[in-house]
Amino acid sequence: MRRSIRGLPPKLHDIAYEPGLVVPAADGSPLLTDHYFPLTDGDFPTLLVRSPYGRGFPWAPMYGVLLAEQGFHVVLQSCRGTGGSGGGFDLWRNEAADGQATVVWLRQQPWFCGVLGTVGASYLGYVQWALALDPPPELRAMVVQIGMHDPYGFFYRGGAFSLENALVAALGLTSQHRGIPSFLRASLRLRRHLRKAAEGLPLTEAYRPALGGPVPFLEEAIAHPDPEDVHWHGADMGAAAEALTVPTALIGGWHDVNLDQTLQQYGRLQRTGCETSLLVGPWSHQSALQQGWPEIFTESLAWLRAHLCGDPSGLRPTGVRVHLGGRRAWQDLPDWPPAHRDQHWYVDTGAALVPRAPEATTEPLSFRYDPADPTPSLGGALAGATTTQKDNRPLEARDDVLTFTTAPLPAPVDVLGPVSAVLRIGTDTGHADVFARLCDVDPQNRSTNVCDGLHRLRHAEAPATITVGMSSTAYRFPAGHRIRLQISGGAHPRFARNTGTGEPPATTTRLAPARISLHHPSALVLPIADGAVAD
Repeated sequence: MRRSIRGLPPKLHDIAYEPGLVVPAADGSPLLTDHYFPLTDGDFPTLLVRSPYGRGFPWAPMYGVLLAEQGFHVVLQSCRGTGGSGGGFDLWRNEAADGQATVVWLRQQPWFCGVLGTVGASYLGYVQWALALDPPPELRAMVVQIGMHDPYGFFYRGGAFSLENALVAALGLTSQHRGIPSFLRASLRLRRHLRKAAEGLPLTEAYRPALGGPVPFLEEAIAHPDPEDVHWHGADMGAAAEALTVPTALIGGWHDVNLDQTLQQYGRLQRTGCETSLLVGPWSHQSALQQGWPEIFTESLAWLRAHLCGDPSGLRPTGVRVHLGGRRAWQDLPDWPPAHRDQHWYVDTGAALVPRAPEATTEPLSFRYDPADPTPSLGGALAGATTTQKDNRPLEARDDVLTFTTAPLPAPVDVLGPVSAVLRIGTDTGHADVFARLCDVDPQNRSTNVCDGLHRLRHAEAPATITVGMSSTAYRFPAGHRIRLQISGGAHPRFARNTGTGEPPATTTRLAPARISLHHPSALVLPIADGAVAD
């Protein structure tokens, strides 16, 4: 790992490790655990890393080796039902109790000095929030990297099932802990069968060849699209941030599938008064742990040293650092989102985005969405992709995609904060999705996606005003570029297509086209930074 990635801090200690330690869960299930530690006399803080993805590559070098070399005991544990640990993996239902049981075991170890931190990415962030629901007194710091706290929010964004990301997540949770060869074979199988899995009906059967058989937690997620369903009770660990006093660093990516959840937790921690920091880079879920790892590891190490070792020398002077797209530079800020004003750009005839609303009598625009030929996804926040910004011109050439574009900008425009589209939408069936995307169009007419979002309509035939949350961004549109709003009926297979029937998505086998109409006034809402962003 150290040889393959530049920018990592120098090694401070030689290390050793104890593999395969057995930690008893609250019900006695054995949780297999590896212990990495410095070969140096003295007391060192302990870092707990709990993972459903196994304890081998890449987690062992990324966390076990690199952090032990920096002067930490690292406890790398396989969640129950994974990586040789006993019991059955149940996605979220055991993580709080198993984390607490592991802390009880730590207290019995002669090398544990009573100072504990947690660190980890993705689901390794979820288990941290589970422990933080009732934080043990030894817990002094957390670092949540591209993590989530709400499984429903991962599976459903805007009301539509996140099909491709759900399949990628299920692949990791069912195969990665079995070792690299098994994971690679499973990855190739998913790649071969993804199209059939996405196009087949019903959803709960069509996906199975892509993952080698049924995956119970995935089928349960598909079968329960209502966030209020009892199935999801107890799954959301977000409340942990509402009373937390443990200093917590949050790290995300502008194209990460968990970005919205990262920013939600930052806002909660700020309102609580908990010491926190935020780093958001130009990363997807996957590239954060590859190209982004030097920045992420350095940020994480500085936070852990400050709060576990009493060494704040590596901390940033400001609480927030974000990567400003378009300008491709890092920006330090006092808070997120920074002070801004909402700027409205209205859709108009002639595919224009204009600063003033057109007359209400202007005829609506419409397009036909056919779930038998769904509007494809191109780029965006995909868990399995390293490159998420794409040239959208092939997508925008389709008849089922509307685009609205400003005139060339006379000066740079800095957008920092949550982006949305406030749209008046009607359908002829009452059942449709509305996908909205912000794009940057350069002088060569290349249209590059910046951020996007989806909203599912149910029983909405008459025109109704909806707000499509398009996530957040920090992006500079340079002078001479144009701002574009893209509107369509979906992004498949990133989101499962709206079948148009209103029938349960898990079992329906029918498809019905819908005509979607866009009425006036409809607008793109951009958070424009107050004052110039420093160059």
